Amino acid sequence: MDPRPAVAALAVGLVLAGCGASQDTGAPTRRVDTATPSFSAPTDITNPLFPLVAGDRTIQLGQEEGEPLRVEITTLPRTRTISWDGRQIEAVVSQYVAYRSGRILEVAYDYYAQDDDGGVWYLGEDVDNYEDGVVADHEGSWLAGRDGPGGLIMPADPAEGDAFRPENIPDLVFEEVTIQDAAVTVDGPRGPVDGAVATEERQQDNSIEHKVFAPGYGEFRAEASDELGQVAVAVPTDATPGAVPAVLTELADGAARVFDDAGAGAAVGAEVDAMTAAWRDRPDDTAPPALAAELDDALGRLSDAADAGDPAAVRQAAVDTATAVLDLTLPYRPPAEVDGARLGVVARQLAIDTAAGDVAGQRSDAATAAVIRDRGAATR
Repeated sequence: MDPRPAVAALAVGLVLAGCGASQDTGAPTRRVDTATPSFSAPTDITNPLFPLVAGDRTIQLGQEEGEPLRVEITTLPRTRTISWDGRQIEAVVSQYVAYRSGRILEVAYDYYAQDDDGGVWYLGEDVDNYEDGVVADHEGSWLAGRDGPGGLIMPADPAEGDAFRPENIPDLVFEEVTIQDAAVTVDGPRGPVDGAVATEERQQDNSIEHKVFAPGYGEFRAEASDELGQVAVAVPTDATPGAVPAVLTELADGAARVFDDAGAGAAVGAEVDAMTAAWRDRPDDTAPPALAAELDDALGRLSDAADAGDPAAVRQAAVDTATAVLDLTLPYRPPAEVDGARLGVVARQLAIDTAAGDVAGQRSDAATAAVIRDRGAATR
């Protein structure tokens, strides 16, 4: 599998360059998470810097340890009751799924609640860490009340110098966050977004991560020594009225045909050329830049594979093209509908991995299908 990370990394880097996040200003810090929160309507999470509404979907793209990183975050239409400090708190459930080089890496179910002042609290997470397509461990899992206290993850009105601990359970999990800049503008998928905040996060091993949270998006960017991730698209924030652009429908259909034709040993060069021309000559250029770069990259690999007459590489690039197209349709379609189409793409990936005898890949495909189906089951 040749993921060609350079184009996606460049797109992310260009977006990050416009974020304008400041470095440490030396301003005094103050803990803002020491009061006991009250929760009258904990599932109404309206904090603009950490909004959570059932059905929301965010896709982040970037790199980890030099490999392409993809993260899908979905707010599920279900809740979990957390027993903490003698109280029963109904928490919103968010599903986090990370992939590295196309293979499933982590699945986490995170639990959040908003206090009566508008601050958002982190009440735990259930984590599955994957190796070779199977669950290796649950490191990072914790639950408020069972293991220790919940933690503030976003104040109601963050200001420079505010400090708080989203995770604070000795010998298990720890994060301390400091607001470095409370007046940041980021280059969002649809243009500049004002009112973001830049943070520095110190973790249990004393490593440092810098994050930016933006209105309507929540966590917008994360950068550590070996990891870089950026929001590529989020709905409903980036939702666009109207039908899916015709070029995306054409490319989705073309990717499916090319996959089948290459598997049957047929020539696909003319079809691939037509797809490339359709995308190049599209009538508008309003697609989120990171997603456009993702599709440019996939189509480039598809064209190279077709020119080389390599059916296996053609089929893989066709799957990657279909994935990129589905990402671009997300602003126009309900996430559940996009997931239904994505299951078909995962089935094609499974066919590739089965043909190659890639057992780890097959297991990863099965796990991917399971998390997508879980999202669908939650909406019914």
